[in-house]
Amino acid sequence: MPLALLALAVGAFGIGTTEFVMMGLLPDVADDLGISIPSAGHLVSAYALGVVVGAPLLAAATAKLPRRTVLIALMGLFVAGNALSALAPDHGWLLAARFLSGLPHGAFFGVGAVVAMTMATPERKARSVSLMFLGLTMANVVGVPAATLMGQHFGWRATFLAVSAIGLAAIASLVLLIPRDRGTAPQQGLRGELATLRSLPVWLALGTTVAGFGALFAAYSYITPMLTDSAGYADTSVTLLLALFGVGATAGNLLGGRLADHSLRATLFGGLASLTAILALFPLLMSTQITAALAVTLLGTAAFATGSPLQLMVMEKAAAAPSLASSANQAAFNLANAGGAWIGGLALAAGFGPTSPALAGALLAAAGIGVAAVAYAVDRGGRRTPGRERVVAGGAPQQTETLNGVH
Repeated sequence: MPLALLALAVGAFGIGTTEFVMMGLLPDVADDLGISIPSAGHLVSAYALGVVVGAPLLAAATAKLPRRTVLIALMGLFVAGNALSALAPDHGWLLAARFLSGLPHGAFFGVGAVVAMTMATPERKARSVSLMFLGLTMANVVGVPAATLMGQHFGWRATFLAVSAIGLAAIASLVLLIPRDRGTAPQQGLRGELATLRSLPVWLALGTTVAGFGALFAAYSYITPMLTDSAGYADTSVTLLLALFGVGATAGNLLGGRLADHSLRATLFGGLASLTAILALFPLLMSTQITAALAVTLLGTAAFATGSPLQLMVMEKAAAAPSLASSANQAAFNLANAGGAWIGGLALAAGFGPTSPALAGALLAAAGIGVAAVAYAVDRGGRRTPGRERVVAGGAPQQTETLNGVH
């Protein structure tokens, strides 16, 4: 695999670290700024809002620029946002800085996935995308715990300065390792990128992402009370158990990328079916500490086994101009985060017990299978009409094309 993928993984590692480290720093930030924990929690929402807003807007605004240049500029914005977070004098400024930090997140992963795919041979496309996402999963194993410890010992501002340094290392890696000919400007400009959002298959792929990862976050958002109230773990053990989730996510990401190169559809359906089964078994698995630790690991494996297939499916459904659709998929991941947490919270508020968010997640995962099945049926219907023409950007009719790697 190209060494240039390392540059994308370094950027993903920095982004993953800054996205999730705020959860562990909330008490320190709240004490330092003199605000409540719920008010500090808005800093998590501000980042997620930045991702949702920035992913499509920045991808559209940079549609005509060379992708290598776009990646470097996005990482520069990431460095600026985290540096401003470290220097923020009060809560309001920190909210704005966190929003700014989230803006390049989705577009970086979206454009980066396109570049990763173009650097790989056809039989290794999903694997190359999974290697870029490896930086994100490794952030949960190494980056977030290390950054949290740094914040607790040297202050939360030191954490964001360290993340800025990771961003600078990513910029240097992008400059040195991304070949200029692999990051050239796309042939389709903004018009071509926007045309992809009129495609039903693209929206079905995005819907599968929202449902599938909404299932994950419905359960994962409330994993701590499950582990303490149901499995009987002490609060001090939760950090280690969350690292197990990161290990499972890393393994699932690599496994999903490898399997998707053989059969994208089978990997996607298999991952969603596994996720449904694991979440449905959560009330039983959370009854002992050993099976609870296994459940957390398997949750990460099953969920992230679908990450690369979903990203690749969106890009192939928008093969003529994939950058915007790929970035929109990252916005869909964050909508899944917010929506899944809300649905899991409804189950808890209804009094169904500490493991009820997992059962709500199982229903969402099953819904994801349904959306993926509709997408498959639409795809097969399109293939049965050879000679049917579609209009692409620029107005020229083309024959409907078979999407490589979708079985």
